[in-house]
Order: sequence, then C-alpha cells, then structure tokens
Amino acid sequence: MLASILLSRKGNNVTLLEQNEKLGKKLFITGKGRCNFTNVCARTEFLENVVTNPKFLYSAFEELSPEDTLKLFESWGLSAKIERGKRAFPSSDRSSDVIDMLKKKMTDCHVKVRLNARVTGILIEDGRAAGVSFSENGKEEEMRSDRVIIATGGESYPSTGSTGDGYRFAEDAGLKVTGLLPSLVSIECEEDYCATMQGLSLKNVELHVHDGKKEVFHEFGEMMFTHYGVTGPVVLTASAVIGPLIGKKPLSAYIDLKPAVTPEMLDTRLIRLFDANPNKDVKNVIHELYPAKLAPVIPGVACLNPEKKIHDVTRADREAIISATKHLPLTFKCLRGFDEAVVTKGGVSVKEIDPKTMECKKIKGLYFIGEVLDLDALTGGFNLQIAWSTAAAAASAPEEEPEETAKD
Repeated sequence: MLASILLSRKGNNVTLLEQNEKLGKKLFITGKGRCNFTNVCARTEFLENVVTNPKFLYSAFEELSPEDTLKLFESWGLSAKIERGKRAFPSSDRSSDVIDMLKKKMTDCHVKVRLNARVTGILIEDGRAAGVSFSENGKEEEMRSDRVIIATGGESYPSTGSTGDGYRFAEDAGLKVTGLLPSLVSIECEEDYCATMQGLSLKNVELHVHDGKKEVFHEFGEMMFTHYGVTGPVVLTASAVIGPLIGKKPLSAYIDLKPAVTPEMLDTRLIRLFDANPNKDVKNVIHELYPAKLAPVIPGVACLNPEKKIHDVTRADREAIISATKHLPLTFKCLRGFDEAVVTKGGVSVKEIDPKTMECKKIKGLYFIGEVLDLDALTGGFNLQIAWSTAAAAASAPEEEPEETAKD
C-alpha cells in the first residue's frame, strides 16, 4: 500500500493486486488491534532489535527512517502518540485508522486496486520482469508492467493472506529462499506443570537459556504458562533469538522467579516464615511466597514432600526450594506454528537483493519488500518499519532510460 502511493506520486500508473476481499487484513490485527506502526528509538537501538540481517537496512533507513515514517503519516492525517519504549500508535488505538489513511492516500494518488485477485506467477522475459499472471474471481488473466513489486508477507497468520506465495515466486525465478521458521511465537515445553499452571501470568521474572557452553538468551519481563508450554513478551522475544536452535542443540532453560532477590535474602525469608509456622505442612506455608498455581509446583521441583512438617525441614530442603525458585526448569520441545506466529523468520535471501532499491540483482524490474525478505525483528513496531522502509527504497529506484532507437 505504501509503495503504491510513493510510486504513484512520482507519476507512475500503479495497480495493486490484493488476493483478499479487502486491504490491510494483517495490518488490522497488528499490536493487538492497536497497530504499533513504528518505533522512534535511536537508530543504533532500532538495529539492535533487528534479529536477522540488520545491516541490510542501512540504505532503506536513509530513504525512510522511523522518524520520517511518523512525520509522513501525520502529514497524511494520522494522529499518533508515542508510548513506553518509543512505540508509535495511532492516537485512537485503532489499527483501522492506519489502514484508512493509506486507503485514502491511494485514492488521492489514483492507485488502481483489484481485490480478490491472486497472483499465480511472475512473467519474466529476457532477464527482466514483464508482468504477472493472476486469478480474479476464477478468471485467469495476465497484466503487463515495467516493474513488479512482491509484498506478500511471510507465512505467519495465513488467514490474513500471508500464505507464502512470495517465496514460491522467488524460487520460480531462481532466487534463494532461506529456511523458514515461525518467529515471535509461543514455545511448547515438556514439563507437565506448565499445564497445571495454565493462565498464570508472571511479572518481573527472568528467562535464561543455555546451549551447554554459554548463555544464548536472557530477558527480564512478563510471561505466562499455557496448556502446552509458555508464552508472553519474554517468550516471544526468546523465540526470535533461539528458534533456530530448538531441536538442533540441547538447550537448558530456566525461570528466575525472583531475580531481584538473592539466594541469601530468600533463605532469610524462608527461615522467618518457617520459624513462625513450625507445626504446619510445607504445602500450607509455602503458598505465602508464591501465587496459588505456582505454590504446589515448587515442592515437586525441589523433590520435597509437600506434607513434610516445617520443623523437619532441613537446610538442604531450603536450598532445594531456593534452587527451584531461582532456576525453575523448562525443556523446550518446539515452536508453535505459523498460524500463531507474529512474523516469519527467513525468506528471500538478501544477497539476491540490491539494498538501495530492493531490486532483484538477477532479474531487472523485480522487487521484494517487507516480510517476504530474510529480515525479522523483535516486537515493538520494528517489523512494520522494515516494511515501510523497504517499500520506500523500492519506490525510490530510478526510472530506466528508454533505449535509443537504432539508426541506419
């Protein structure tokens, strides 16, 4: 949508082919319906949040930075606000306002839109893109064009139209597509106690992951237990970083339930609590330190009989409780599927693409932008900004001069 506007403003005749019945279906659900459309943090911080191929974006950011995006959208009538972490949202908290702004601008720029039109292939002639074949309401057609821009997204949330078509177009054109994984997605775990704690949300905890040699991830924040494992902001971030390792390397993960409390401080609290309740069972005392769903899990992880009398609890028992609190173990089985993932990790190899224009190096006039490329970032408006910046880069590509007519 943005690329069509920017190209039309340069005097091009642009047609947007949309396989859905309306525009912006995936944009509509971003940010839980609020549409966190960019992040205006410092450039270095932004790129630190890009997990895959951040350097590829240098030129695209010169064309349209997060600050440029904010100013551009506001100039087009979008009222915006900046929240915690420099995240930008429409003031209304309605993603539909972003979509409506883009649709209005497309109308103003005379962009032609054809809905329910699914592209089936890219026409390539003499080493350059010559148009597309597509199916519209069951009728097969061809459209000739000077340029073709692929903005199909990845495979995440296929119900919104992200069905992986762009990868097929790239492979049919002889381009490399890297391995695909769901990213910013929940993680399934082996531990049965995840299901028993289903719905329990934990705040101010730390998730740590090791690969046997070194720590490969740690993050402070919020997470939640589900019937299959864990989810929440910290877990989604972890999936983006360690997703490619799950199932390929032995990973050990644990939650520090009380990162602000040292083992010594925790032991002092246990002693004080136990001294006040010497004749009670462990299970009837420990709940004072943990949420209701978590309290029964701690003795099990600590290999401690929950019916043991407090006056019989040893120092070793206390150390086991402390260990379970500071190192609650998790065994990652796999990532959840593309239908739940916020974005797709992997895509058209950036080595195939000119970073200044998003044009395919092998096939002139063929461009790839947004999530279809091997680019992905963490949550917080970063992935949408990648879409805006790469769209602007594609629209900035210079017009080719017509070849001179041969003379006698």
